[in-house]
Amino acid sequence: MRTRTRSPWPYLLIAPTVAGGAFLLLYPLLKAAVISFQHFRMGELIRGGAAFAGLENYAELLTGAEFWQVLLRTLVWTATNVVLIVVLSTGVALMLPRLRRGLRLALMSALALAWATPIIAATTIFQWLFQSELGVVNWLLVTLGLDSFQGYTWFANGTATFAVLVVLVVWQSVPFAALTLYAGLTTIPAELYESARIDGGTGRQVFWKITFPMLRHLFALVTSLEVIWVAKCFPQIWVLSQGGPDGATTTLPVYAFKIARVLHRYDLGSAVAMLTVVLLAVALVSNLRRMVRS
Repeated sequence: MRTRTRSPWPYLLIAPTVAGGAFLLLYPLLKAAVISFQHFRMGELIRGGAAFAGLENYAELLTGAEFWQVLLRTLVWTATNVVLIVVLSTGVALMLPRLRRGLRLALMSALALAWATPIIAATTIFQWLFQSELGVVNWLLVTLGLDSFQGYTWFANGTATFAVLVVLVVWQSVPFAALTLYAGLTTIPAELYESARIDGGTGRQVFWKITFPMLRHLFALVTSLEVIWVAKCFPQIWVLSQGGPDGATTTLPVYAFKIARVLHRYDLGSAVAMLTVVLLAVALVSNLRRMVRS
């Protein structure tokens, strides 16, 4: 019997792309890991010759109160955004099939445009919207009778700044998640919904008995992607508040950058970055294992 041999050409054709992607992804990660175990500051950056420091940088972080405060803030930031994104995206995805074709196309186009808006551009627009004197948000709230928002300075209050950033990130994230879930909805056989309606099932029952079980893996995947996207958010926070006021919006990525940029503690900043990667990897692996088992 003749044995069929596989041609090496497909692998050779994709090898440059795979090698380039691996280099761009793995080299910075490995470099940061090495620096996190060294004494690496401005002097070492200029002249080289960084000394091995072992676990000193990690010990300094884990024994300090500031790191744990930033970690807790990051967890609250991630949980708040991800819950809002998943809930709103699910609502939008369930609404799309019920719209007429023209409205559905218009809404999907608007979602795509919002998703395609560059991050820095969208963040700058939100700065204008929430500007204290000429911002549209304050003008609208005052018009509705909320006179306390006359000249209200959103970015001088930590809670208000945090809320503005949540609105910004949710606005940027919902389009991708909603369109992904809508694409999943189109794969569910219509006969299942017809049978449920004939049996008198309510909308809530149909969702929990048909839609969610059929798209369980897709919901898990979208949630995992959003956790990664939200936890590593940096440009929105840095452009809008630089982690302020008084550190109220400083998450782990911003904390790592501030340590490296302001204090020139590249070793400590790398240690923060590596701990962030480890936390995300643990969360992602546990979620994917649960998804595979189900």
